[in-house]
Amino acid sequence: MPATTTSAPEVQFLASRARVLTGAQEGDGRLGLVDMLEMPPGDMPPLHVHRAEDEGFYVLSGQVTVFHPGEEVVLGPGEFALTPKDTPHTYRVGDAPARALVFSTPAGFDRFVAAVAALDVVTPERLTAVAADHDIEILGPPGMLP
Repeated sequence: MPATTTSAPEVQFLASRARVLTGAQEGDGRLGLVDMLEMPPGDMPPLHVHRAEDEGFYVLSGQVTVFHPGEEVVLGPGEFALTPKDTPHTYRVGDAPARALVFSTPAGFDRFVAAVAALDVVTPERLTAVAADHDIEILGPPGMLP
């Protein structure tokens, strides 16, 4: 199979600017990759769990703390954390903007990002419904830890 390149447009995904670099359409859907171009300081998504894919965070700049049950992993540039599927988790961006590559295996998170970015208005109810359509369960509001 020939190599695939992409020049993805920027989208607004919750509080972050992002680009979906690869996903379900490429490579038989084995890998999703989202470039979280700018994650604002203090940003923290709702506590959630992915039922269909593992999710990895590779920090390019800034600081991102990933929260798993009973564990807090502080990541700086060049550091990586993996969240296996069925693991409740969330993250919090440090005091400055951050940039991270978010991986999912198999692809899936990429489709969720695109679906949320396509919403006119994001409410907790709409986010929960879109998440459920993508095998993601919202477990609690932003600020809630596993």
